Amino acid sequence: MRVLVHGSELAAATAAAALASVGHRVTWWPDASADWSTLSASGWLASEPQLMARLEEGVEQGHLKVLSADERASGDGFEVLWLALSPEQREAARGIVTELSSRLTPEAVLVNNSTFPVGETDRLAACLGNGRRAVALADLLEEGRAWETFTRPSRWLLGCDDHDAERQVRELLRAFNRRHEVFQRMPRRAAELTKLAINGMLATRISYMNEIAGLADTLGVDVEHVREGMGADTRIGYEYLYPGCGFGGPSFSRDLMRLADVQSASGRHSALLDQVLDINEHKKETLFRKLWAHYHGRLEGKVVAIWGAAFKPGTARIDHAPVLTLLRALWAQGVRVRLHDPAAIEALRERLGEHPLLELFDGDPDEALEGADALMLVTEWKAYWNPDWPRLASRLAGKLLLDGRNIYDPTHVASMGLQYRGIGRRADP
Repeated sequence: MRVLVHGSELAAATAAAALASVGHRVTWWPDASADWSTLSASGWLASEPQLMARLEEGVEQGHLKVLSADERASGDGFEVLWLALSPEQREAARGIVTELSSRLTPEAVLVNNSTFPVGETDRLAACLGNGRRAVALADLLEEGRAWETFTRPSRWLLGCDDHDAERQVRELLRAFNRRHEVFQRMPRRAAELTKLAINGMLATRISYMNEIAGLADTLGVDVEHVREGMGADTRIGYEYLYPGCGFGGPSFSRDLMRLADVQSASGRHSALLDQVLDINEHKKETLFRKLWAHYHGRLEGKVVAIWGAAFKPGTARIDHAPVLTLLRALWAQGVRVRLHDPAAIEALRERLGEHPLLELFDGDPDEALEGADALMLVTEWKAYWNPDWPRLASRLAGKLLLDGRNIYDPTHVASMGLQYRGIGRRADP
């Protein structure tokens, strides 16, 4: 099939590469806000496993054409228009669809893979004209494993009100539907709301677990026992029950705000969602508060090592990442920060510039430890899971480890002569 992909989101890049890899003739037209030259130099796209290699492979094989900033989508006869825009581009989306509709065949289908407010696919369908059809395909990609989640999906959440459109989308994605049936079809508006509701539920579980971790801290209870007990209940399960120092990311955070907007626009204000968002912002300062308590508020001149800045392992993005809130709190108290991350250093430099209280490292994580009064684990990169403990203890002057993801065994850390403070967990030498 001839496919025109428009957008500069991860969903657009992944769809372009994946569809071309199975023989479709794909033209990818990145949005002017982030053209190909910008995307190809971006750390987040380069760090996404397999994706750049697959894009280059598609271009070499002739199945994929990537348009540059001075090119416009040309030609006609496209059977699919795949739209993957950011929520901020919602107003522009209708104009884009109207402009490109003349390049589509009369039987073409619009696949709206953008996270827009409920009902936006209906409005985009009206811009197509000539009775062309539109479907809402929820963006369920996971950053850090986008290629895997697209090409080996556990499911496709398809919002579709037309059998012919469903048949066409099934044919488009047939190569990724061989292992088992992965399509879950529902009306368009229901699919749009379901996408937002899923992330709202996941965020609620995380925030609730963080609240329990705070209570465990107060009561002197190890929250790991509580987590295991809750997860063993088949009505609850273990997924998204890991307490931590807050969640971030461009998609997750935006989807929650989008759900809040939908609630407000409907006249049904959600006190629960407000609490979830407030708890998460509060948790981003958890490690700072533990540091403050340990040093009784006397932080000026202290040195803190931070391991991890990306909002999750496997990506270079720092959008809404807990580390940003943490850095502001530390700098306000005159704390000097030595920060290591294997992928997100360039993103930090672009976001923060040169700061007199910040040193950045992307080589050996232990470099950041020299002279530090505390180590804060913020992102659970695999490289941090099993450090050389005697070496770490000898370099960490303050002997304080603040584990924002509960990845370490408190007893083992304490046996190394370190004071351990996690999220609802603690141990002393």
